[in-house]
Amino acid sequence: MNQAAKQRTLKMVQMAILLALVLVLQLWGSGIKIGATSLSLVLIPIVLGGIMVGPWGGAVLGLFFGIITLSAGISGTDFFTATLFQNAPWMTGAICLGKGLFAGLGAGLVYKLVSKKSRYGGVFCAAAAAPIINTGLFILGALTLSDILAANFVGEGTTVLYFLIFVCAGWNFLLELAVNLLVAPAIFRVVEAVSKK
Repeated sequence: MNQAAKQRTLKMVQMAILLALVLVLQLWGSGIKIGATSLSLVLIPIVLGGIMVGPWGGAVLGLFFGIITLSAGISGTDFFTATLFQNAPWMTGAICLGKGLFAGLGAGLVYKLVSKKSRYGGVFCAAAAAPIINTGLFILGALTLSDILAANFVGEGTTVLYFLIFVCAGWNFLLELAVNLLVAPAIFRVVEAVSKK
């Protein structure tokens, strides 16, 4: 087997393992609610994919994350997503799929750019980029559904923007960012070990 074939096989195996991790972490993490939304521990393997396989690998893993999130809304197992999906299925689908896809793609691109100067810095920047992109696109997308959010989730005297930033995303984002940054040294060790082989 030539070197190119070995590299393709390695990337396929890495993607299969990371896809399994995305599935497990998303299903497990969906049970941890902070505010109206679930915690996204799934960003860790998405960052790993963006670093080890490349931006397209992060994008595929992020898209898979979005499909699982959207499926929970379609099936009704996630009340928040289900409510949005019932009222605006296409936009809800675009938000779920887009935020995951671009979080993975962005993490991979950030790593590629920053790792030219420092691989360690690249890992930390990629680990931070995923939750920033995921949460930012969630908030921007959800703002287009302001009327649905106001009718179903926002209390009297509260704005939709306040609800999205402080009730939906606030603590979730801070926790996701903290977890990603705490795990970044371990991610770096995995990346170093794989790259040496």
